[in-house]
Amino acid sequence: MSTADDIKFMRRALELAAKAMGRTSPNPMVGAVIVKDGKIIGEGYHRRAGTPHAEINALAEAGRSARGATIYVNLEPCSHYGRTPPCADALVEAGIKRAVISVLDPNPKVAGRGVEILKDAGIETCVGVLEEDAAKLNEVFFKYIKTGLPFVSLKVAMTLDGKIATYSGDSRWITGDASRKFVHHLRNTNDAVMVGIGTVLADDPQLNTRLDISDRKDPVRIIIDGNLEIPLTSKIVTSSSKQKSIVFTSYIKDKEKAEKLQSYGVEIIELGGSSSRLPIEKAMKVLGGMGICSLLVEGGSAVNAYMIEKKLVDKLYWFIAPKIIGGQSAPSPVAGKGLELMRDAIEVETSGIKYFDRDICLTGYLNRWHC
Repeated sequence: MSTADDIKFMRRALELAAKAMGRTSPNPMVGAVIVKDGKIIGEGYHRRAGTPHAEINALAEAGRSARGATIYVNLEPCSHYGRTPPCADALVEAGIKRAVISVLDPNPKVAGRGVEILKDAGIETCVGVLEEDAAKLNEVFFKYIKTGLPFVSLKVAMTLDGKIATYSGDSRWITGDASRKFVHHLRNTNDAVMVGIGTVLADDPQLNTRLDISDRKDPVRIIIDGNLEIPLTSKIVTSSSKQKSIVFTSYIKDKEKAEKLQSYGVEIIELGGSSSRLPIEKAMKVLGGMGICSLLVEGGSAVNAYMIEKKLVDKLYWFIAPKIIGGQSAPSPVAGKGLELMRDAIEVETSGIKYFDRDICLTGYLNRWHC
């Protein structure tokens, strides 16, 4: 049974784990806190894939004092050899007396074996403290490890009357500075960002991360481009030697252009299908196979419609700016044929509303992986 102290120290473990948001892929975010006589004697978190795990960092800080102590960790200690040795064995060797764990690891290589190792060694275990919080923190990992597919977040910015651009196509800027800064935070914590060729032709985006922080990360750029229309002079192409870019197309028809794109560092992947309607679900499998665990979609109405129609979207970030632009031909966030009956409308499980100055951002889920 958990206590108030268990909850307090587990919250600290979750705080530590979250420090590595977007940096541990394809591994989960894990924080560990070692407590003895009611005081923290060691703590740590998993910083990047291939580096020591949270438990090992916490044990190193605690030293010999770890013997007889309690460890708090938000995910079951690993029980297998990967890039690093099993953490469960290290806890046994260190003489940990009690282990408090938020949630079991869904990885089939672990899946309860870590807890079994602890129990077999006589370590008291308590599983389920802040379980929902811990699972939500690692929702990206949960989906990826269960399906091999990236966790997909869809970002939309629209006016109060539901437009993502004026009738002329102008969309700079719908939201304010604070909202756009948050989007750069999303880019900084996602493995990849995806747009359609329409967005590239209309806006010539760079799709990098523009934050004034030392640990800034640019996501891999994914372009859905059925006819390989991306201009050689676009910002994405000309910067591909510095920031990885992948273009998904139907079939390569212009081999000369394809070779020029590749000379800039652009990777081109054929998906087949129609040039006007690429099977993006195939792209998701390819990206998962590349180890891309999280994907932020910043596409236009056509890409958004396809992703939602094919049930490829897990989470929504829906920004609403207090502006009205009107226009029957001005585009809305989701194109496609649409639904005939209101009773068939897709339900969004809302999870929060935040204000960014005058803008509103509604977050919600179409698919949940942290249950």
